[in-house]
Formats: sequence, C-alpha cells, structure tokens
Amino acid sequence: MDWLHFVLAPQVINGLSIGVAVVLMALGLTIIFGLLDVINMAHGEFYAIGAYVAVALIAAGLPFWWALLLTPLIMAVIGYATERGLIQRVFHSGDRHTLTLLLTFGLSIVLEDLLKLIFGANPLRIDAPIEGATEMLGLFFPNYRLFVMGFGAVLIAAVWVLVFRTSIGAMVRAAAFDRHMTASLGVPVNVVYAGTFAFGVALAGLAGVLLAPIYSVFPTMGTDFVLIAFSVVIIGGMGSIKGAVIAGLALTQIQSISSLWISPVWSDPLLFGIMVFVLMWRPQGLFGRLGHG
Repeated sequence: MDWLHFVLAPQVINGLSIGVAVVLMALGLTIIFGLLDVINMAHGEFYAIGAYVAVALIAAGLPFWWALLLTPLIMAVIGYATERGLIQRVFHSGDRHTLTLLLTFGLSIVLEDLLKLIFGANPLRIDAPIEGATEMLGLFFPNYRLFVMGFGAVLIAAVWVLVFRTSIGAMVRAAAFDRHMTASLGVPVNVVYAGTFAFGVALAGLAGVLLAPIYSVFPTMGTDFVLIAFSVVIIGGMGSIKGAVIAGLALTQIQSISSLWISPVWSDPLLFGIMVFVLMWRPQGLFGRLGHG
C-alpha cells in the first residue's frame, strides 16, 4: 500500500498533467483531419512555435498569463494564413493526400530551421507561474501541474461543446460530411476550412505554452512530441474527438507508470507497440470519425 501511495500516485499525477496537453495537441490533429482530410506533418512545429511565442512575449515583459491568452490567438492567425496560402493551393488537386502530406512535411523542416535561426539551438526555460506544492493524501504535488490538469480538462470540455453543441460546430461537421451540400446552403466552406485549421494550430500552440514551464523549449521539441500525438490520433481513430481524449489520457498514463520499470529509451517503442496491437485488432482505431463523437 505504501508503494502505491508514495510511488505510483506521483506518476499518475505526472501522466495526467502531460496527458491533457497531449490531448489538446491530438485534438488539433484530429479536427484538422476530420474536416480537411489532411494529415498535418507540421503540427509538432506549431506546438514548438507556440512555446517560443510565449518565450518571446515573456521576454518582452508580459506575464505568463498574458502569454497564455495571446499565444493561441497569434497561432490561429498563423494557422489561418498557412491554410489559405499553402494548403488550399494543393487541396483540390487530384492527389491531394500525397501533396498535402509532402507540403506539410516540407513546412515542418522549414519551420524547425527558422526556429534555430531566430532563437538558436540552446534550450530555453520559462519559470512556472504558480509556485509551491499542494498536499494531498500525504503527498505533495506541484501546483502548476495541478493547474495544467484542471485548465486542460476545462479546455477539452470546451472543445467538445464547441464541436457538438454549437452552430459553429454544426457547420464544421456538415462541411466534413458533405462539402458541396453545405456550400449550396450558403455556408462559406472555404472560411470554415481555414478557421478549423487555424483552431487546430491554436490548440497545438496552447499545448506548447502549457508545457513550456515543465519542459525546456528547443527547436526540435515538436518532432519529439508529435510522435505521441500521432499515436493518440491513430489509436483513438482518425477524426474522432472522443478517441483522441481517451487514447491520449490512457497512453500518457501507460508511459508514465511504465517508466517505473523500463528505461526511457523504451517509451516510444512501447507506444508504437500498443498502436500496432490496436490496429491489428481494429484497423480503424477505437472510435469513428469526426461527427460521430
């Protein structure tokens, strides 16, 4: 019992704090795929840009909370411009899946090099805006990690409400189901597409801000983190919001708890092994596409 209390409980809290950020990033991926049918290979770099935008805003004198508010807005503008200026140029081509995959992969390389050029290759740090720890069940848990858990849970719930309980979400799901029928009803489908891509990018940037005080900020941080997000999306089901939430929380818990017994170098192979097992059992993932929960 003491082992469960003093060893396992901290790992569970750590997994939850990282899990909600992973879910936010995976939600951006799955929403973009569910509507645009685009696998955004640059999603990890948008996550890294969000962290660097927060670093720049704080260096300019703004408090962390302003950076947390402004960064998603800045990332949404970047995402909207990316969709309008790049994705739309190849979206309507005959082989759009391959072209958008190659386009976003090339964009990821360019963005990573730009981050190195602008900020350098050395890791940067953001101080946690909430200091101290809270005692629960005889253990002390960092207050900032508890904040990330609570704030992330509220954001995940807000995304679900936006997609499934608002008129904006109804337009997004309608455009995902039948683009031409939705356009015939007067819905500006191109704006919906660009806005959805911008929203997904904003979620990735927000995840970058939330995790910046926990991890170091460095140019390749997106490459490392996006592997987990893609695993979450594939296991949960491409385009499924419910699948992204459940798979994200489950995988980060497995990764956190398994670190008690296995070396960190086996963390990614473990996740990929789970992904292969799930795909062998259910090739479409655990849940359906966007529009079915």
